[in-house]
Formats: sequence, structure tokens, C-alpha cells
Amino acid sequence: MIAFVSGPVAALAPDAAVIEVGGIGMAVQCAPNTLAALRIGEQAKLATSLVVREDSLTLYGFADDDERQVFELLQTASGVGPRLAQAMLAVHSPDGLRMAIATGDEKALISVPGIGKKGAQKLLIELKDRLGAPLGTASPARGSAPGPASWREQLHAALIGLGYQPREAEEAVAAVTPQAEAAAEPNVGALLRAALQTLNRTR
Repeated sequence: MIAFVSGPVAALAPDAAVIEVGGIGMAVQCAPNTLAALRIGEQAKLATSLVVREDSLTLYGFADDDERQVFELLQTASGVGPRLAQAMLAVHSPDGLRMAIATGDEKALISVPGIGKKGAQKLLIELKDRLGAPLGTASPARGSAPGPASWREQLHAALIGLGYQPREAEEAVAAVTPQAEAAAEPNVGALLRAALQTLNRTR
């Protein structure tokens, strides 16, 4: 198992980072909130989880060991694969997910793209005794918390982390605002891809 990767950030993409480890570029799938903290050329250390499939080996990266542990525990629930587990951690912090499961907060789980009402009810039952009690007093939601400011701030931070200037990031956020406001629950990952397309067209 690859427990973590450490080295300079060689490249950043909307859903992944490349970390140089011993002269080898390791592609690591990351949520937008993790990518937002990375800068090309700067040192980074990401806790990782290797997902093995018949036709692929995919490395997922996290800000710390707690996120990685929750990511792996989430996948013990039926119907939860690595992509959905990562989406859950993009919207909620590890403690936020613990709180949601502990309190039976169905709406918190439905706020994650890809989880409907029935899926949320099923997850509340399956994960009730697996994630444990909240470790602190963290807010249940982060990436897609109610209110327009949260997705704007996260998207802006992600663009800055990808190397764009603050003014460019602001213009890209403004460009995708109609798309975000049209959605019941703004998907920061989809908005980031749309924002990057806008930036590419203007360059």
C-alpha cells in the first residue's frame, strides 16, 4: 500500500495533481478542496489510498490521514465506490460526515452529487456504526454548503491553486455563475471544469 506521496507539485489538473517522487511523476486523484491547497513547484505531502481494479491502478490523495481513513470506510457501504466517496469528502469534512451519520442528517448526504433520497437513507443505516463519533466541532458541510458564497470561494481557491491570477479566477467564477445558480446543488467539480474551459478560450 502507498500510504503517502511527498515531493514537489509538477502539474495540476481539475481533478488530479502530479507529485514528483524520486524522479517519477505520480498522478493522484484529488477533490477540489485538496487541489486548492497545492501550488506548482512547491513541496506537498498527500495521504493516499490505492484503488486496484482489473484494468487500472488509481491513486487517490487527501489532505491528511483522517480523510483517507474516512474515504476507505465509506467504500465499505454497498454502492459506494471511490468516486462517490471522494465526492462526499469534497462536500463534507470527515467530521461533517461523522456528524451527518450520527445525527441521521439525510439532507446533508443528499447534498452530495450522485446521492438521492433512497441512497442517503441506505447510507445512514450502513455507515451508522462504521465512521465513529465526530472528533471535534467541525461544520458538517464545506464544499457545497448552502449559500452562494461557499461554492464561489471554493472555486476561486481551486483556480488560484491551479496557477491562475486572482483577476482571472474572479472572471471565470463570474462566467459560470449562471450555471451554478441554475443548479439546485452547485457541483464545484463541474463548475471548475467549465471555468477552465472559459479561461482556455480567453487565452
